Amino acid sequence: MSKQLPREDSQPWYKQFWPWFLIALPAAVVVAGINMVFVAHEGADDLVADEYYKDGLAINRKLEKIERARSLNIAANIFIQGSDIVIKTSGPVNDQLLKLDMSHPLESNQDFSLMLVQSVPGEYRGRLPAEVAPRWHWSLTSEGEQAWRLDGSVTAADLGNGQGG
Repeated sequence: MSKQLPREDSQPWYKQFWPWFLIALPAAVVVAGINMVFVAHEGADDLVADEYYKDGLAINRKLEKIERARSLNIAANIFIQGSDIVIKTSGPVNDQLLKLDMSHPLESNQDFSLMLVQSVPGEYRGRLPAEVAPRWHWSLTSEGEQAWRLDGSVTAADLGNGQGG
């Protein structure tokens, strides 16, 4: 005597394993896709310029300022002690204020600008609003008709040097 199989399921579909297993596979893909969209949005690459056309038009003005600093033999040394920054310039620099832009190498939300005040001829001082580390990029610019620009990177020798005081 063999046992006969029932003609109907003994449980409704929602109480069985296989339908839920088959539903879970595409549901997991949907959750992973939503997670990837969130990660892509929050971790967007800061190195990509949003306004590349405007940035491209400004390159010639930037290059003119850099060339003007080179032709005037203007140079600068940067010294950072804690939150104090001292920039010593050489060449015909007579401005009362200079603008310093500090750029983080990877995270644009950490970039900042500050105005440096001339303390003595050839020396400019300011207070950093945030901590900087080696490899940060800096840009020092003057204002006016004969504006110039210097670019550089912070090195380990620039930090805590003690010559700024």
